[in-house]
Amino acid sequence: MPTDEEVVETAADAAEGVIFANYKQSDVTDFDVTVTFEDGVLEVDVYVNAPGNADEVADDAALAARDAVDELFDETDAAET
Repeated sequence: MPTDEEVVETAADAAEGVIFANYKQSDVTDFDVTVTFEDGVLEVDVYVNAPGNADEVADDAALAARDAVDELFDETDAAET
């Protein structure tokens, strides 16, 4: 079972990866990735201030964060069996 810290780091890294896969760092005026994992509940909030489809990129980043955490748990479950 991954630790809460591993879950949060995995989600945040995945979200940031999506943001910077879509934008050069210099194009991003501001961004915020907030991840909490308490009592087995994952909450991800992503804000991106950049040109173009920033809201869509933020949504994609949040989904990627959730998917990365699901994969982390799948990997942990597979390793335990």
